[in-house]
Amino acid sequence: MLSRRSFLRATVVTVGAAFVPGCGDDTSNTPSNRELVEGKGYFPQSVASGDPRPKSVVVWTRVVDSEKAGWDLDIELEIALDAAFTKPVSAPIKLQALAAYDNCVKARIVGDPGTTYYYRFVYERDGIYYVSRVGRTKTAPKEDADVPVRFAFVSCQDFVGRYYNTLLALGTEELDFVVHLGDYIYETTGDPSFQTPDAARKVVFRDPASAIELGANGDEKFYAAKSLDNYRDLYRTYRSDLALQAIHEKFPIVPTWDDHEFANDCWGANATYLSGRASELDVARRKAANQAWFEYQPVDYVDDPDFKYDAAAEYPNDIRIYRDFAFGKHVHLVVTDLRSYRPDHLIPEDAFPGAVIFDEATLTASPGGLPGPTVATPYVNIDDAAYAPYKALLAQVAMASGYDVAKIAGNVSVEYINAVVAQVNGGANPPDPPYLTVDPTGKPRGLSYFDLNKVSFYAQIGTRYFVHKDAFDVFSTLRYAADPKTQDVMGETQEAWFLETLTGSTKTWKVWANEFNIVPVQVDLRQIVGIPASVQRRFYMGVEGWDGFRDKRNELLGKIGGLGNVVALTGDLHTFMTGTPWAEQDPSKKIVEFMTGGVSSTPFRDELTSQVKSDPVLSQIPAAPLLALQIDDLVLDTETKVNPHLAHAESNTHGYAVAEVSAEEIVVTLHSISGKEVTTSYAGKTAEFVAKMKKARFKTVAGGSDLFKEIDGAWKRWDSETLMWV
Repeated sequence: MLSRRSFLRATVVTVGAAFVPGCGDDTSNTPSNRELVEGKGYFPQSVASGDPRPKSVVVWTRVVDSEKAGWDLDIELEIALDAAFTKPVSAPIKLQALAAYDNCVKARIVGDPGTTYYYRFVYERDGIYYVSRVGRTKTAPKEDADVPVRFAFVSCQDFVGRYYNTLLALGTEELDFVVHLGDYIYETTGDPSFQTPDAARKVVFRDPASAIELGANGDEKFYAAKSLDNYRDLYRTYRSDLALQAIHEKFPIVPTWDDHEFANDCWGANATYLSGRASELDVARRKAANQAWFEYQPVDYVDDPDFKYDAAAEYPNDIRIYRDFAFGKHVHLVVTDLRSYRPDHLIPEDAFPGAVIFDEATLTASPGGLPGPTVATPYVNIDDAAYAPYKALLAQVAMASGYDVAKIAGNVSVEYINAVVAQVNGGANPPDPPYLTVDPTGKPRGLSYFDLNKVSFYAQIGTRYFVHKDAFDVFSTLRYAADPKTQDVMGETQEAWFLETLTGSTKTWKVWANEFNIVPVQVDLRQIVGIPASVQRRFYMGVEGWDGFRDKRNELLGKIGGLGNVVALTGDLHTFMTGTPWAEQDPSKKIVEFMTGGVSSTPFRDELTSQVKSDPVLSQIPAAPLLALQIDDLVLDTETKVNPHLAHAESNTHGYAVAEVSAEEIVVTLHSISGKEVTTSYAGKTAEFVAKMKKARFKTVAGGSDLFKEIDGAWKRWDSETLMWV
């Protein structure tokens, strides 16, 4: 009999092929002799399983008894080979759901490889045995088994005002497991920039005083989670969804996290809501998010079987979620954590826009030399007496925005000074006489934050999003050369593990489950008519992910791109994409990438449209809304060839992806549907929803790193030279 101990640490259940109670056993309360009563009220989040390995899988539930709030609750786990539980594989397992972990409980089933198990939990109260719904799970096949593997991967499932119709469709698939690439929850209760709660789909914190008040939408305040109770409220609410419960009941899950499990665009224990106005480092909040994730996700910790979450542990060593899995001879799944150990975004949100980062001497002495005039622009020393009126003007504008005028010093971009002059001269109360512009002739040229497209004091545009590519490439490379830790996304320990795991793998396919896109996502607006000259450039759509760490990306792709049979699964962007990212220094070092769209989160195209409307600069450009709507055409442009590594983009849909893996190939089917189809519920109408979904099939073949698409029944290869399927 297992003793009652803490949480996952001691709940290891070894099962056999069948179990028959012995003649001397007390069978009065065995499954065959006691009446079970439906108990969904005691198991409001149903059941789940995860992290399948050849001989083990973790099962999970949460038990609630309103009359015993704050109590540790005794429950039992039953395991069988059939859904009717006529073939039990062990005696009922006594467990304890501890109040310290929100009455969540996990158990590791140790059994046979490639075996389907059924499980349920039983809670006894006043002599009545209340039972959870039945879960089905499956262990991984033997590591030397020559078997096909079929799994899905999903990402980004906002609950607020949106419905999990795509999960209804996913539930009709037959799968071995599901990989969740992150944004399992969103930390906000109704951020109007992307969330619109309705009566049925909203999040309410029981203790809003312990949350972060982000603002108000009319009379309704909206919050971000901060306390452990806030984060638990999110998981309780999200996991109350019946479609999500059904996925967990049917398939084991392998999850990682992205940013919203803690805070949007987070790095380590830092949030980014204030865009640099104040430090948002909050280790206690990060640990609260980590503990809630630990409590609610059926994750195993095989490197430390006795692991239980301890909030007193030093961050980020309080929990380690990067890990790997083997599924037979052909699949080695490597799951990374790209949030816990990463540095800050390269461009500070609070940097003075006009500040020169690298002067002419530094750029000239760099390996690439002094860039052209569209990248390196003229600057002056604003502290020179000749520019005192301009420094006073810049200080006046800064003070009006509550910006620190002490940062206005040293070398400052002439283009920035003149942009401020033009703004003041053209304002509601222009000065008389107007300010004169600074003559750029003969001035030294350097690289400023303004050259990166940072035009505001506290900004996301020009820091995390919509950044001038050519200027950023120079900036990031020089920063990386000076300090490689500025792009240390994985952290030293995880990166060493990652490279050792991939390079040492003997499986046919090395599959990297990675939160955000590896392929660059760029647009070339140099030939677009009707936009300001300052916008007629090449841009990264975002440098919050791998585009913001391009030198490290090149380094890693240079090391793994020659292995062959390396496939990345990504999400985060709310877009379906496929491509072959390569190392810039050696395009032969490439891998294949499949990105899934969001389960329910606002599609990328809609996010761009909203961002354009809300940004004070972009909203003044008449062509900007149309460009946002044409984002797929821009990133796939065959004339500018801005993204030769990118073969497919679909940014206005929701859905999921299914991978079918054999010794010969990986075939990935993208299942997508219009974004509007998640704003109303299709509960009870799954077949109608599935009938509306589109499918696009892609594959890669063992022995290479080429990408193929099925077109009219034939497989065509993506040619990055002609940008065609051939």
